[in-house]
Amino acid sequence: MTRFLASVRDEREAALALAGGADLVDFKDPASGALGALPPDVIERGVAAISGRALTSATAGDWPLEASALLAAARRIGATGVDYVKIGLMPGAALDVCIDKLHAVAGEHRLVAVFFADRGVPLASLVRLRAAGFAGAMLDTFRKGGGGLRAHLDDADLARFVGIARDARLLTGLAGSLTLADISPLARIGPDVLGFRGALCGEHGRSSALCGERVQRVRAALDAARGTRQRRAAEG
Repeated sequence: MTRFLASVRDEREAALALAGGADLVDFKDPASGALGALPPDVIERGVAAISGRALTSATAGDWPLEASALLAAARRIGATGVDYVKIGLMPGAALDVCIDKLHAVAGEHRLVAVFFADRGVPLASLVRLRAAGFAGAMLDTFRKGGGGLRAHLDDADLARFVGIARDARLLTGLAGSLTLADISPLARIGPDVLGFRGALCGEHGRSSALCGERVQRVRAALDAARGTRQRRAAEG
């Protein structure tokens, strides 16, 4: 069953996301990059406000492929008490080394690797993630405003990513400037999570405030898409 991840920037937005039906509340600073990190105290207050009524995650920031920086960021965000820590990973010569070294943190916190459709997706590294103790893998977009996820990868490529990650026993997620129109086709692929920010905000995009009505629209669209998928499965 595909769940609804809503990215929020503080406890007020966390409450709106929860009230609108988000399954997973994700703490992120949209003004600080693709995976901009919020201050730990802001995340802690948000986690306290959620009080176990939904799963929580938080982004660890945009970092180069440098193992010590990634380890420190993962530990700092994990210490806030979120259920999952999202770590952005780029393709590169140091990728496998960084994944292997993050094993030390994966024993302490549930890590989710985030790859970027507009920067290259190293499918071969998905099996390595599981061996390093990662809990999941997501696709997102790095350059916001450069087109959504499906502008960079077609649905067949996205299904391949989800299938390989699932075979590696990883939780799977798709995000990246998703719109209401993306929900039905992506729900058919069946990732564990679909992630949203811009579609939940006002007319000025992902850096503007969360809108409760828009959160509810995404919830309703995902519920409808899941119902259609379940009916097709039953008929097939």
